[in-house]
Amino acid sequence: MSDPRANGFPPGLLVSAPSSGTGKTTVVLGLLRALVEDGLAVQPFKSGPDYIDPAFHRAASGRASFNLDSWAMGEELFSAIAARARGADLCLAEGSMGLYDGVATRGRIGFGSSAETAQALGWPVILVLDVGGQAQSAAATALGFARYMPDLPFAGVILNRVASPRHERLVRLGMERAGLTVLGALPRRGDLTLPERHLGLIQAAEHPDLEAAIAGYASFLRAHVDLAAVAAAARGSRTPDAGPLPPPPAQRIALAQDLAFSFTYPHLVEGWRAAGAEILPFSPLADAAPDPTADLVWLPGGYPELHAGRLASAGRFLAGLRRHAEGRPVHGECGGYMVLGDALIDKEGVRHPMAGLLGLVTSYETRRLHLGYRRAELEAPMPGHAAGAVLRGHEFHYSTILAQPDAPLARVADADGTPVPETGSRRGQVTGTFFHLIAQERP
Repeated sequence: MSDPRANGFPPGLLVSAPSSGTGKTTVVLGLLRALVEDGLAVQPFKSGPDYIDPAFHRAASGRASFNLDSWAMGEELFSAIAARARGADLCLAEGSMGLYDGVATRGRIGFGSSAETAQALGWPVILVLDVGGQAQSAAATALGFARYMPDLPFAGVILNRVASPRHERLVRLGMERAGLTVLGALPRRGDLTLPERHLGLIQAAEHPDLEAAIAGYASFLRAHVDLAAVAAAARGSRTPDAGPLPPPPAQRIALAQDLAFSFTYPHLVEGWRAAGAEILPFSPLADAAPDPTADLVWLPGGYPELHAGRLASAGRFLAGLRRHAEGRPVHGECGGYMVLGDALIDKEGVRHPMAGLLGLVTSYETRRLHLGYRRAELEAPMPGHAAGAVLRGHEFHYSTILAQPDAPLARVADADGTPVPETGSRRGQVTGTFFHLIAQERP
């Protein structure tokens, strides 16, 4: 392996797959822990808009994981986040969805894809390939991924869900003919999955025994993957500039943090702290009120629909939130926005009163998927951003809007520029959005 700190920035790899559900998250967690056990400082990243995986990465590696997103982030912010890897020996990024899956704006197919992240940083791709139900044909799939973008470096494949030694031999013969390196072959095991719910994986904090699970993944990967070859495949052709992260929206920020409110992008909180802001965490589920000296209350997204009854009965939390809103700003994202509303109806059809600071009423009784990038032009200020600012973010929830009577906060469109009805709301100094903020566009 070449000097891991060449040019002041460690080399890296991006682990991807042809599609979701192939096992790449468990592979990444196993690789992170196994490489750390071998004495390497490994910096994890997540390509794309995902706020659950970084917490798993942190548990596996001992280092905070950050999202890299070529659609939502300008080049300066993308580089600033990549530069968080300084001091590590190796970068290991997990892709989103399939390797080339992205949006088709600006005339580019795959804009915002994991392939763009890898290409921007010169990181070779490891393709995790589910070979169940096929043998030599798996090589044709892998070869297509390796050649689809000729200038994208390709490290090799990890075969997953291999049925038997004979099956592995046949698949390897196909890979040999295609000229592709097999870095490992993982036998089929039903226990190598992470629990899921409607937004994907459960949160890391909810896992019944996360440490044991990660240790098991590492042991399994160590037995079936050539870790030395993986580390040796790491490259990096670009040294990112260590620019600034996003500034804080206030000096003292009361940030809700518990199982109902946990979806905040790590680079935002890191930027707030780096600029000297004080983060004052509190737990609505524990019926804690926000710090009365805070300048701003920020309610992130999460799973309030799973805890609607507890939130509705959290008198100290709701009273403190309402007192704060009398003279200082409050902002909610997605689940936090729902809690700022008048009511949340759970999947059984039970109506739970919420804070009533906005008129929003949402329901999970009839689920409808809302998923995709969002571009928002603010019609009024929100904390940290002036009216007229253009924000980029991502929306992912299953709630249905029954009422959204307040003035819209923004004109919101998807990645193709098509307007969406989830405009957010504003009333006094209270604002809310269904999208999770990632970055503000630079003029």
